[in-house]
Amino acid sequence: MARAAAFVTSQTVTFFGLAALLFVVFFTAFLAAFFTAPAFFAALTFFADFLAMAAMDFFVVPTATFRLLYVLVVMTHERRKVVHFNITDSPTAAWTAQQMVNAFPHDTAPKYLLRDRDSIYGSAFVQRFEGMGIRQKLIAPRSPWQNPYVERLVGSIRRECLDRVIVFHERQLRQILESYLEYYHQLRPHRSLSHDSPIPRPVEPPDRGNVIELPQVGGLHHQYLRRAA
Repeated sequence: MARAAAFVTSQTVTFFGLAALLFVVFFTAFLAAFFTAPAFFAALTFFADFLAMAAMDFFVVPTATFRLLYVLVVMTHERRKVVHFNITDSPTAAWTAQQMVNAFPHDTAPKYLLRDRDSIYGSAFVQRFEGMGIRQKLIAPRSPWQNPYVERLVGSIRRECLDRVIVFHERQLRQILESYLEYYHQLRPHRSLSHDSPIPRPVEPPDRGNVIELPQVGGLHHQYLRRAA
């Protein structure tokens, strides 16, 4: 009886061993075929281009005096950095094209730029882009989710800043946005960046001292850091 049980056990181990070996062989062959396929390299190229891409968008801020101020933001995908923003009450294609020159001076222009199909991007804008060597990627009509990073940025600016203040004029709005973007770049955590900020922050160990609180963006947000007593 004991010999029969031992025989069955040995046969079972041999069967599972062969099954595991066959699985490893076929899985290795699958990986070798996948990582050498043209589709794999095309996917790698796509993700590399996507991270090297920039995006732009306008959003509107109403003031207490019933004026409408248009804010243009330009950001890069790789670290979610806002490389440029500006404000105007009458955006034109020429003005928008000049903002792109200010955003990417000295041959720092990205290969691609993602934007919507707003009529503000007229012929003057397109000609300036072609001169800078930037290839425009237009999202589908009424599809803001196809430009997710900049749409998320605009939503964050509204939820975390502008929805909590009353804007009276352009100069005040500029100061508010400058303060928020300083917090955004240096302190605000991003899940996609492993809870780091666009400008990397050092990790402070407990032996650095007690935790202190510093107000940011006029007290709307706070910075917590360690400082020796």
